[in-house]
Amino acid sequence: MASEIHMPGPVCLIENTKEQLVINPEALKILSAIKQPLVVVAIVGLYRTGKSYLLNKLAGKKKGFSLGSTVQSHTKGIWMWCVPHPKKPTHTLVLLDTEGLGDVEKGDNQNDSWIFALAILLSSTFVYNSMGTINQQAMDQLHYVTELTDRIRSNSSPDASEVEDSAAFMSFFPDFVWTLRDFSLELEADGQPISADQYLENSLKLKQGSSQKDKNFNLPRLCIRKFFPKKKCFIFDRPTHRKKLGQLETLHDDELDPEFLQQAAAFCSYIFNHSKTKTLSGGIEVNGPRLQSLVLTYVSAISSGDLPCMENAVLALAQIENSAAVKKAIAHYDQQMGQKLQLPTDTLQELLDLHRASEKEAIEVFLKNSFKDVDYLFQKELAAELEKKRDDFCKQNMKASSDHCSALLKDIFSPLEEAVKQGIYSKPGGYHLFIQKTQELKNKYLQEPRKGVQAEEILQMYLMSKESVTDAILQTDQNLTEKEKEIEVQRVKAESAEAAAKMVEEMQVKNQKMMEQKEKSHQEHMKQLSKKMELESTQLKAEQEKILALKLEEQARLLNEGFKNESRQLHNEIQNLKKNMARPKRLCTIS
Repeated sequence: MASEIHMPGPVCLIENTKEQLVINPEALKILSAIKQPLVVVAIVGLYRTGKSYLLNKLAGKKKGFSLGSTVQSHTKGIWMWCVPHPKKPTHTLVLLDTEGLGDVEKGDNQNDSWIFALAILLSSTFVYNSMGTINQQAMDQLHYVTELTDRIRSNSSPDASEVEDSAAFMSFFPDFVWTLRDFSLELEADGQPISADQYLENSLKLKQGSSQKDKNFNLPRLCIRKFFPKKKCFIFDRPTHRKKLGQLETLHDDELDPEFLQQAAAFCSYIFNHSKTKTLSGGIEVNGPRLQSLVLTYVSAISSGDLPCMENAVLALAQIENSAAVKKAIAHYDQQMGQKLQLPTDTLQELLDLHRASEKEAIEVFLKNSFKDVDYLFQKELAAELEKKRDDFCKQNMKASSDHCSALLKDIFSPLEEAVKQGIYSKPGGYHLFIQKTQELKNKYLQEPRKGVQAEEILQMYLMSKESVTDAILQTDQNLTEKEKEIEVQRVKAESAEAAAKMVEEMQVKNQKMMEQKEKSHQEHMKQLSKKMELESTQLKAEQEKILALKLEEQARLLNEGFKNESRQLHNEIQNLKKNMARPKRLCTIS
């Protein structure tokens, strides 16, 4: 599959033009064709900080994303490059390059905030690229992170407390990677060498105090600590002499700083080996069509003045995929029945057994391809469709049996009918000869294989249609006394009544079997749905426990740093999360 992706270079995914965000249909078409799970890496940062160079390295190319060599910001909007994942052949690597934040040409930084928010919503790894060290200026430039609660919603109808609850954000936010370019400090603390990750952790420590300046210092740090589940830091030396920076695309590796090359290789290796697959809540892996749907939903919300909402995006995606899952399940059912069913079946049970086996597989197909089926609406639609198809097959089976039996009776009884027309039985003793021949032909009919479910009914209908002929032969037979004729009339009536009673009984048995099949279908839906819900519940619990562990770790760190108010706020979030985890499971019911 990976070999099918052929993008010689990036294309614009979301264009930022005239203060409007416009989606590029060409980019959506590319996404729609990628059926593999995606690892989505987005990079943001101030313009002219070398973001595009890093993405080109990840793509394994010298050229691709525009580097530019002037102070003018090159990338307007979000650009996308889908390439085969170098370490995961079953995955596609999607690289997103954002236009430079803080572009003086734009003036209005409203666009910057939305680009920043979209990069977070669409990615599984979020790279923040800045120049120099992590100082207050670098933090101030990252003010977009403090605005995220005003830009993004996790639920369509949040609780009053949820705006301040970061657990919901942490459940779908990407991993955070901070890349520091032209880094010139020695990595040490208290005279001891430290790692880049420790440097980041130290830089995210809060400052005691309640002044506005202290709050401004702490807010972006708190947001990064609370929102992002995993944090990583990479430092880079200056790649070459300042005058040559504009020629990075054309410079050979031996013209670049060896230390820089090692650092770039370490960064790429980390992304290739540790960047996770983009997933939605419940462990749903995002492929090309799913990312396409997320882009459409988020940009549509922003364009209409709403906040992009994760829950709404997932539900919009679920509507599309669940509808497709119903079609896929029905197609599978039709294929199975088409291959295995030969009409007419000998018995109703044979047809119902085939239906049940195909239905079971169809439900499996639906549940495998569906998610977030609110109130089980799509599964109910599938159940109704399968029931309708079962009833249609029953009707087809009856018609096929009726047609076959009628043709068979015509073939078997036509010589007898011809003999009656010629008056062969209109003679003394003719009645008994006629009855004897009729019984003989009945037995021949009954011995024919695969007549189907209508065999008895069609036979009785045929015999009833010939009652007047039988009676005429009886009445003209001069060998029989009036008394014998009366007895024979009563015998024929009794035989006819017995056949009618048998047909009623058969109809009752058929109705009973249909009722039992309906119940079995319901039980099959419930059984498979319960199994899926149990699996989803286990996945959700694992996600919640992971978030809880991170929250408890952060709470302990805040307490250790002496920030009781912040720790208390986090404690409330932890209690809310525990309350959600303790909620009883949703009942599994399809009616």
